[in-house]
Amino acid sequence: MSTLAPRTAGLPEQADSAQPAQPVEPAEAAVVRQSTLRVITAISIGNALEWFEIVIYGFLAVTISKLFFPAENESVSLLITLGTFGVTFVMRPVGSLVLGAYADARGRKNALTLSMAIMLCGTLLIAVSPTFAQIGLWAPGLVILARLLQGFAAGGEFGSATALLAEQDPRRRGFFASWQFASQGITTFLAAGFGMGLNTLLTPEQLLAWGWRIPFFFGLLIGPAGLYIRRHLDEGQEFKRAAQQVQQATPVRTTLVEQRGRTLAAMGLIILATVVAYTGLFMPTFAVRQLGLPASMAFAGTFWFGVLQFVLVPVFGGLSDRVGRVVIMRGAALVMGVMIVPLFYLLVNHPSVPALMLALTAMGVVASAYWGPISAAMSELFPAATRGTGLSVSYSFGVAIFGGFAPFISAWLIAATGSKIAPSFYVAFGVVVSLVALRAARRYGVK
Repeated sequence: MSTLAPRTAGLPEQADSAQPAQPVEPAEAAVVRQSTLRVITAISIGNALEWFEIVIYGFLAVTISKLFFPAENESVSLLITLGTFGVTFVMRPVGSLVLGAYADARGRKNALTLSMAIMLCGTLLIAVSPTFAQIGLWAPGLVILARLLQGFAAGGEFGSATALLAEQDPRRRGFFASWQFASQGITTFLAAGFGMGLNTLLTPEQLLAWGWRIPFFFGLLIGPAGLYIRRHLDEGQEFKRAAQQVQQATPVRTTLVEQRGRTLAAMGLIILATVVAYTGLFMPTFAVRQLGLPASMAFAGTFWFGVLQFVLVPVFGGLSDRVGRVVIMRGAALVMGVMIVPLFYLLVNHPSVPALMLALTAMGVVASAYWGPISAAMSELFPAATRGTGLSVSYSFGVAIFGGFAPFISAWLIAATGSKIAPSFYVAFGVVVSLVALRAARRYGVK
């Protein structure tokens, strides 16, 4: 199947939205609202728990390094642990190709359930793994295997979940799809909450002995969430219509070759989103190591960042259904570009908890404005027949290249330039790339 010409990706959706609204009986409207709430709740909980498994490992890196990757040099031990954190980003593109194609062939619901099951296996493996002191080199081997499984699962999760959300109601695509990033806000404040709680309520000895396993056992709740999605949610009407037509025989080839322009545009859109997200997760390290602030306050700032994301992203997603995706995202990107360097300048020259909270609040509000419409914008770049693959591939490659290395690049920029405001330069780079991508998205019909 040839690539759709520019400005045609959204034609089926536009046709649907152009149809006159049919009168809805109160009882029918109540059923629709209940179904809507069920879809958003189930996918958001499952999505939040999937990303929680990825993030909490990074938050517990110091503890895990002592238990599974012991070395005479603590810095070497920690670097090895962070290397296993990066393994997930290597596996995401692989998972995106396999699970994205599966989503287009077998359905979003089936692919999402499969990704959750694989994530569950990886999480369970970490939760019950014996330590290096108990089984020697088998311990780090089990952790690496678990991280490979988690990375593979995460690679297909974004495309499957976003497509399932975006295809529920094309007229409210921005609001529905926004819950992909809103639920990642749940992940952020859950992980930060566990970070604060474990370090406050447990002694270092208790944390090393058994406390570190608590978040991973909590993450096993993804099992019931995945089972609920498989049994009770339905595919969107767009996918059902596409399934009745001729299917893409090779959705991966179609996405990477015939629709490469759309894929590159979607990847460009995600760059600023992922750079800001991982810069936000880097802020606790930055606040402690560069600003000398207490770790508890740094985690509190990250917690607040996650709350803002959860509350505001659906607001901006719903707004994009009325005023358009591009205008909101472009405005947010421009504001981010103007304010990011002064915010870091304020933090460096006036290191304090109020300054940190002010910076994170400003970043959280503006980032939420960009995150709100992005899932819908990316969805509208691809026809339904290849949407699962297109979303998975563009997101996974963009995050793997630009997001996964954000903490490393921020730390390297500080060392290379000798300036503590250097992380803001990387965010500014993301702004420029995403502005270019927004121009390309408009040419492909995203409004």
